[in-house]
Amino acid sequence: MQPLDATDRRLLLALAEDSTRTAVALAAVLGLSRNTVQARLAGLERKGAFLPFERRINTAALGYPLMAFVHVHVHQPELSRITADLAELPEVIEAHGLTGDADLLLRVVAADAEDLFRINKLILAIDGVQRCDTNLAMGELIPLRATPLLRSGPGPGAS
Repeated sequence: MQPLDATDRRLLLALAEDSTRTAVALAAVLGLSRNTVQARLAGLERKGAFLPFERRINTAALGYPLMAFVHVHVHQPELSRITADLAELPEVIEAHGLTGDADLLLRVVAADAEDLFRINKLILAIDGVQRCDTNLAMGELIPLRATPLLRSGPGPGAS
């Protein structure tokens, strides 16, 4: 992805401050025309700058107040199938491939400790999963954010 220019960054910062702003409101705040704002928003969408809306849904409100991070050790040749099987578990809300000791890092939500135990058993029951190490999230100290990056300018090596 190409680095964003200053106007795109200003637009994203304005949305980060208030994501409910309309194109007209954004135009007024940024001193741009509505057409420019709409064209820029469409361009940002095409570039993949926006994450899905569901990333903003609080899982605690859905009855899953407990969050854990599960390090999963797998039989590498079966990684694709294991990942597909994990995707079938609704409580697995995020998964990343890793380097290092574990092969996968899962973000898992649960109703309570007993439910987390049930979910861990489901993960371990997937053929090719060798071991899980589970860490309970005690609290979110720095929420997912992009605003500091938008304010700091293009990343290292950007032209």
